[in-house]
Amino acid sequence: MSDELYKKAGNIIIKAGMLPFPVTDTLMEILKILYTSEEAEFIIKAFRRKTSQTMEELKKYSKMEEDEILNIIEPLVKKGAVFKSQSSKGLTIYRILPPIFIGIFEYYLMKKIKYTDEEKKVAVLFKKLFGEIRDIIQEKYDMFLPAFSVVPPVDRTIPILKNIDGKEIEIEINQEIDSPGEKILPKQDIKEIIRSFDDIAVGHCFCRQHHDLLGEPCKYDAPREICFTLGKSAKFTSENGFSRLISQEEALKLIDDAAEAGLVHKVYHPQGNISKDETSICNCCKDCCGTFELWKGGTMPMINSTNYLSNIDQELCVGCGICVERCPTDAIELDDNDKAIRNAEYCIGCGVCAHFCPENAISLLEGMRKVFVPPPRLRPN
Repeated sequence: MSDELYKKAGNIIIKAGMLPFPVTDTLMEILKILYTSEEAEFIIKAFRRKTSQTMEELKKYSKMEEDEILNIIEPLVKKGAVFKSQSSKGLTIYRILPPIFIGIFEYYLMKKIKYTDEEKKVAVLFKKLFGEIRDIIQEKYDMFLPAFSVVPPVDRTIPILKNIDGKEIEIEINQEIDSPGEKILPKQDIKEIIRSFDDIAVGHCFCRQHHDLLGEPCKYDAPREICFTLGKSAKFTSENGFSRLISQEEALKLIDDAAEAGLVHKVYHPQGNISKDETSICNCCKDCCGTFELWKGGTMPMINSTNYLSNIDQELCVGCGICVERCPTDAIELDDNDKAIRNAEYCIGCGVCAHFCPENAISLLEGMRKVFVPPPRLRPN
């Protein structure tokens, strides 16, 4: 297998994502496992000009016949390297996917893992790749920071609900946050989002399965089959074996399970544009979530859209520390008087703290805002 071939293909695959980084030896090793040399050559021919193309464009750029293209591109679709969907005009669109954020890493691990030697090797290689990206970011930290600051929100959090005696009780919400410039307010009820889609699929959490393969199982023993795709994404993932189609009723039951496990509902929109329909819902734990992990580890900023901010009533707080332990972004700590205090900069408004507070001392303030917290600087200036 030619290193030069995979390096060229790797550069094209990376450009399809939101995070630029060089083709490292580790990425080359991953590509050689997951892509055949014929597939790598096709990617170079077909996608070097743009990431999304119709069949006619693929024929033009690859100089191949349609049946030849289908013999190569359909296996790429099946492995999660290319996203296939229908445009509003009924045209089939093929979009090359990046290695990570949402790409072949996520789709590879969305299927139920079998603990094969290949899966374990790929899991270890991706962990090594994340470390290499971290080192690149840290080495050129000041160069990356301005670019990070203009990236749209990666995800949007929606608070979970309390469930008392079998009844859903909404967390107390007070409208007190000024949110200048934000005109579009998408649906804020996770169950309303689910009910708005006819096509819903559930797959396995790729973050937890990645940790399972690394021998680092989730400390919270969170559910594995809990990652939702919606609409076109549900059709893509279910048709290609990454997930299974489910009813709204089953999806709502799984959301209840996620809430009781203390998971954070993270909703995704195309290119982070909250005016567009939701494409997927992750239910994330503090332990395994890739976006939390990469932020805390110095690789990526935390860039989030939320309509809420936690608010702690100091008089009701008894200092039990449950909110401190549960907060996924470490936005809460106990002060010298054993009272919980919240760092607004780090709060993503997920409501996990309010959900588990035994004293009902935490409510949510309402108002759309963008959370941006740079990755910690791990090296001296």
